[in-house]
Amino acid sequence: MKLEKHIPVLLKESIKSLNIKNNGFYIDGTFGQGNHSKLILSKLGNYGKLYAIDCDYKSIKIASSIKNNKIKIIHGSFSNIEKYMKKHNMLGKINGILLDLGISNLQLNNYKRGFSFMKDELLDMRMDNTNGIPLYKILNKININELSLILKKYGEEKFCYRIAKKIIIYRKKKKIRTTFDLLKIISKAIPIKNKFKHYATKSFQALRIFINNELNNIKKLLKSSLSVLSKNGRLSIISFNSLEDRIIKKFMKKYSSKINIPQGLPISEKKIKEINFTKLKILKKIIPSHNEIINNIKSRSAILRIAEKIN
Repeated sequence: MKLEKHIPVLLKESIKSLNIKNNGFYIDGTFGQGNHSKLILSKLGNYGKLYAIDCDYKSIKIASSIKNNKIKIIHGSFSNIEKYMKKHNMLGKINGILLDLGISNLQLNNYKRGFSFMKDELLDMRMDNTNGIPLYKILNKININELSLILKKYGEEKFCYRIAKKIIIYRKKKKIRTTFDLLKIISKAIPIKNKFKHYATKSFQALRIFINNELNNIKKLLKSSLSVLSKNGRLSIISFNSLEDRIIKKFMKKYSSKINIPQGLPISEKKIKEINFTKLKILKKIIPSHNEIINNIKSRSAILRIAEKIN
């Protein structure tokens, strides 16, 4: 089967943001089909190294086809970069970390895991389907309050309780197994359809984020980046929804801002310096150009945020 080509978003901008050194060390935490990795490799000298990470074993298979001694392939979650780099004696030595948090065309259209509501497939939704429990099994057991909370928290779905209630009612008669089962339930639960956005978008996003623990993985990665990056190392992350971007923005702001301490407080200069020890410098926020959005509509919600470790 011929795999559908994935069009990477902000490809040139994200690679440029890494400020790649000829013999530097880099991490592509979301290898996917390897578009970013291949471009990074093309800029590395003989002593440079790229650590390509992906939790999807099919992406690892693609990575394994690259014949280049400058790439090290790791099957696992990007949230574990601190553990991986410690194993390779690379803590504090990485010159750049890149993440593209978007779901690829490969996963949407080729893997038959239920990521897309446009095809009738088994409702799995795991990025790494060698671990964990598929979504359809969870939906057939989860209680209404927990399900409603997931839809609200991760999808910002205002009809969360109505959808959760319809799922509970449906599964009493018939087990949920496919994307179209879920699509039919959501359609009946939502009284008013948004003509600019598919009615199932928020629910599918919420359930995917939940089952893959996506937001917690991002938080863990961000915290680990401070010990993984070298001084002047770059952190470049492309996000595709407000939940992801909010976490990234908050993290970069937290570690790049000094606290305004009122005069007269009984606190030493040494303590003030410790409190105001900033670790990051925010460099830029980039969004796709008008032309990129026209050529790739999926890029419209993308935001690339770039920061540099300064301490």
